[in-house]
Amino acid sequence: MPLSLSSPAFQNGASIPRKHTCEGPDVSPALAWSGVPAAAKSLALIVDDPDAPDPKAPKMTWVHWVLFNIPPGSAGFPEGSSPAGALAGLNDWKRTGWGGPCPPIGRHRYFFKLYALDAMLPDLKKPTKAELEAAMKGKVVEKVEIVGTYEKGK
Repeated sequence: MPLSLSSPAFQNGASIPRKHTCEGPDVSPALAWSGVPAAAKSLALIVDDPDAPDPKAPKMTWVHWVLFNIPPGSAGFPEGSSPAGALAGLNDWKRTGWGGPCPPIGRHRYFFKLYALDAMLPDLKKPTKAELEAAMKGKVVEKVEIVGTYEKGK
């Protein structure tokens, strides 16, 4: 069974509800996964937006959430939380935790990427996405992603 990822808050390719954004209470959406490979020793999650600042002329990828050392036996986590035992990295607001969609213009895509790793990572002391990706290099057993979208005022 391949690694799969879903959210009860939105379907893959559909709009993320306002309550998970800067126009609402900005709570993280619940996530669920299954099919974690037997070789996995930990999981990592990166949520980012490659459409920043304008989907018609993207200039950067904005990072919304960085989590790692998620226990491989977990099957997800509820809305407004993160997995027990997980370590957090820095998002592009220079803080840990979820920072929901808040696009300045247009409809943006938000990629929720779950990685199964064949190792526990050392405590990286609040890594950026780039630092986490460097630490994961050569350790990714499997990856899955889902995409949500959001446009302010819609």
